[in-house]
Amino acid sequence: MSKDNLDNIFKSLENNFDIEVPNNGHEARFLDKLNNQNNELAKVVKLKRTPWKPLIGIAASIALLISVFIGFNQHENVMDLANVSPEMAETQDFFTTSIDEELKKLKKESSPEVQVLIQDALKRIKLLEKDYETLKVDLKNSGEDNRVIYAMISNFQNRIDILQNTLEQVNIVKQLKNTSNEISESTI
Repeated sequence: MSKDNLDNIFKSLENNFDIEVPNNGHEARFLDKLNNQNNELAKVVKLKRTPWKPLIGIAASIALLISVFIGFNQHENVMDLANVSPEMAETQDFFTTSIDEELKKLKKESSPEVQVLIQDALKRIKLLEKDYETLKVDLKNSGEDNRVIYAMISNFQNRIDILQNTLEQVNIVKQLKNTSNEISESTI
C-alpha cells in the first residue's frame, strides 16, 4: 500500500475515531472487578482440591511397580528356543518368519468360498501356539531336555504344514470354481 492510500484512508475516517475519555474512577472499578474474579477462581480451585488426589497417585505408582515386578518374574520363568543356543535362535527365527509369510499368503487368499477352511486352520494354529507355550515352561523345568527341544521344533513344523496344506486346499477350491465357471459359460 502506498503512502497516498494510507493518507486517503485516514482522511475518510477522520471524524469516526473514538476519542472520548472514560469516567473518573473507571480504571479502579475495572481493577476491582478483575481482582474479584481472580479471588472467585482461586476459591473454586481450592474447593476442587481433594485429599484423595495424592493418595490416588501413590496407589497408581504402587500398582505400576507391582505389575512391572510380576512381569519381570514371569519373563524370567519362560524359556524359548532362542535361549538354548545361537543355532536354536536361528531356527526359531526361520520358523517364525516362515509362519508369518504363510499367514500373509493365507490372508491374501481369503474369500467367502474358503473362509471356513481358513478359520479352521487358524483355530488349529492357535491350539499349537498354546501347546508351544506349555513347551516353553517344560523346557525351563527340564533343563533344556532334547526331547522338549524336538517337540518345540515339531510344533513349528506342524504349524507350517497346516498353513501350507490350507493354502493348497484354497487353491484347489479356487481352481474348481474357475473350472465350473468356465463350464457354465461354455454351456450358455
